[in-house]
Amino acid sequence: MAYDVIVVGGGNAAMCAALSAREQGARVLVLEKAPETWRGGNGFFTAGGFRFAFKSFEEVCDLVGDLSDEEKASMDVPLYTEDAYYDDLMRVTEDLSDPDLALTLVRESQPTMKWMKAQGIRWIPMFGRQAYKVGGKFTFFGNLILEAVGGGPGLIDMEYESAKKAGIDVRFEAKAHRLHTDARGRVTGVEVKKPDGTTETVEANAVVLASGGFEANVEMRTRYLGPNWDLARVRGTPYNTGDGIRMALEIGAQPWGHWSGCHAVQWDYNAPWHGDRKVGDNFQKHSYPLGIIVNIHGERFVDEGADMRNYTYVKYGREVIKQPRRAAFQIFDKKTIDLCREEYRIREVTKAEANTLEELAQKLEIDVAGFVKTVDEFNASVMKEQKFNPAVKDGRGTRGLALPKTNWANAIDTPPYSGFAVTTGITFTFGGLHITDAGAVLDNEGRAIPGLFAGGELVGGIFYNNYPGGAGLMAGAVFGRIAGRSAARSAKA
Repeated sequence: MAYDVIVVGGGNAAMCAALSAREQGARVLVLEKAPETWRGGNGFFTAGGFRFAFKSFEEVCDLVGDLSDEEKASMDVPLYTEDAYYDDLMRVTEDLSDPDLALTLVRESQPTMKWMKAQGIRWIPMFGRQAYKVGGKFTFFGNLILEAVGGGPGLIDMEYESAKKAGIDVRFEAKAHRLHTDARGRVTGVEVKKPDGTTETVEANAVVLASGGFEANVEMRTRYLGPNWDLARVRGTPYNTGDGIRMALEIGAQPWGHWSGCHAVQWDYNAPWHGDRKVGDNFQKHSYPLGIIVNIHGERFVDEGADMRNYTYVKYGREVIKQPRRAAFQIFDKKTIDLCREEYRIREVTKAEANTLEELAQKLEIDVAGFVKTVDEFNASVMKEQKFNPAVKDGRGTRGLALPKTNWANAIDTPPYSGFAVTTGITFTFGGLHITDAGAVLDNEGRAIPGLFAGGELVGGIFYNNYPGGAGLMAGAVFGRIAGRSAARSAKA
């Protein structure tokens, strides 16, 4: 069968590209390197949260569709304008995000959410992970409000079901190996490696690359990210090895973005080297603003309360890999442990509990004297006159510490004490291909490569240094949709 558009990859960005191209009337084939049991790329390993701009609570409710009056009354949702979204993106990326791509992401975020809903994706509020109950209401924090029903696995299932209904062909264990071009440089198809080692060429009028970054490629991680990144845990799929980026560079595509940067998180110290589809994203540990983080010497090394975790967790995930043994420990006491997210209560967790700080340090193999000194000094510095409120930046910080905690500071003085051992888990890499705001891949001279488009994690230029939570899935959907639409139109031109 002849195809108009080939989509390389099988995650959220790829499926949005495929659905978008099909919507334009294109005959679409999805090539996924992974077996079907691993379908979904990194999207499977997320909570399914999408960051989008909205001017009213009603716009949020319209996306969900079936909120009761009682549920609506229980929600306190701060508005999130396009300007605020853009400012957040620029703030966390240190003003390095490509302005055109950033504006496209922001402006197309809510329209893309509506489009995904029309494609069969259903949304619910993130009560469990993005809201604290304060004064009888669920107060949402960090401007991340909705998740796909069923989280990441649910998102992927719904996208594949929609693709099936739309008549999109999907081939698993089909590794895109090389892009074919004609004498004028137009992409005309893809060379595919099959499980038996043989290859075949599948022709198409346009190709969308949406096969993720190089985070599961040990050699590329070390080459571009630097020392110790070969030792990071890969929190998602083992199949994102940079193939799409490599294929594009081989035909002259322009590398772009923060090639030495990545999205990373604090990840259970004894998690496997790649993601576990049963545990999903629950190896992550994101309630650190409620406690303190120390290294094996018992020393704090970040301001745990600098901002909502949505705006610090990526940066702090990378800080852990710089610590001795690439290890850190999140410490809580009885006052805050029950506020921690559900991922702290799974069976597959590296934790210790004790009635004294000394015993906790011994169990976690932290330097006892250093740890006790850190906690004592921290406790003495807490601004107790300020009221604790985990749902807002409460200003309850510390005084007199060389490394302050700016918000949510509580003395760690009520046993039992709990400690969780974490290391660095890498999610995706920030460096990739240079695209236009229409999703066309540019060559090294800044010209669009005919017939080649891209979306998702292999796009460079959007995220630098840091990342606002929920923007990755949103960017994948926005630019996947755009790339699919542009590819279909190009194929028919």
